[in-house]
This record gives sequence, structure tokens and C-alpha cells, in this order.
Amino acid sequence: MANTTFSGAVRSESTFKTVSKNSTTGAITEVATIGDGPVSLSDGNVTLTNPTHSGRILLVPDGGQDNTYTLPAPIAGSIFRFVYAGGAADATDALIVTPGNTNFYIGGVTFLDTDGNEVSSVFSDGNSNSSIQFNVPAGFDVTIMGIDTTNYQIFGNVTSTTAPAFADQ
Repeated sequence: MANTTFSGAVRSESTFKTVSKNSTTGAITEVATIGDGPVSLSDGNVTLTNPTHSGRILLVPDGGQDNTYTLPAPIAGSIFRFVYAGGAADATDALIVTPGNTNFYIGGVTFLDTDGNEVSSVFSDGNSNSSIQFNVPAGFDVTIMGIDTTNYQIFGNVTSTTAPAFADQ
């Protein structure tokens, strides 16, 4: 693969897209879109895609029910940043799941307890947890990044009266 070096700014009138190319088939897969505005996720279950959601801030609404956001199969370099966009503490939960139990989380989040004045860490088990649940959040800013074709790295903060929970699907 050739490298290109620029001595000045690189400009685009739209966005930049990062892609991966299959060395056998030549198929191109979009990994992330850089430069677009945030995506306001709907109040309902949403299946995410790399071309639409990776590389952008994903605004999670104050839900009318528990909402599940399903990640696509991991690709190294894909990045999903979830930010709570509600105007008050949510009375429902937000769950972010991988496509299945063969894709799991490595890492954890910092839990900021609003009623117990505690700060703690909540970690995945690193070998099977494929779901994280934000219980009645007052806020969160969590990034999930594809590190290979199996795993997602997870980090960020969750503010609530109830700790977030990792689980298997």
C-alpha cells in the first residue's frame, strides 16, 4: 500500500471515510465516517452500521422504554461514542450489545454514583460479556472501539444511582 504525505491541511467539502480492503476479494468495507454531525438515535431499538454510525457521536435519548442499541460486527478502528442526550435522569435503561456472544467487550467504565457519592470502576469479564446496561442513567459518555474482528474495547463514564452492568447475551 502506498503512503501519501501532505505538507498542508487536507480539506474535504463533505466527510472523510476510512475503509478496509479485503486482501483476498478486494471488497471495500466502510469503517468510519469522520466529519459528519452527531446522530440522534431513535427512542426504540436500533441496529447500528459502520457507514452511518462509526466515527460520529451517537446521541441517546431519554427513552420511553428500555432501548437496545446493537453494534455491527467489530472491525479494527471502528468507533462508536454514545452520549446521553436527555434533559433529566432517565427512568428507563439503555443497553448496548454486540452482534452476539462471540463478540465481546474488553475494558470497563467509571461509575459515578449520584446518590451514594461514590466513584468506582465496572469491568467486563474480557472473555464473554457482550452486553452493557446503563441503568436509569443521569448521563453517560462511553466509547466502544473495534480492536479486531472479535472484540470491542470499551471505556468512558456512566452517572446514575444504579451501577451499569456487563452481561452475556
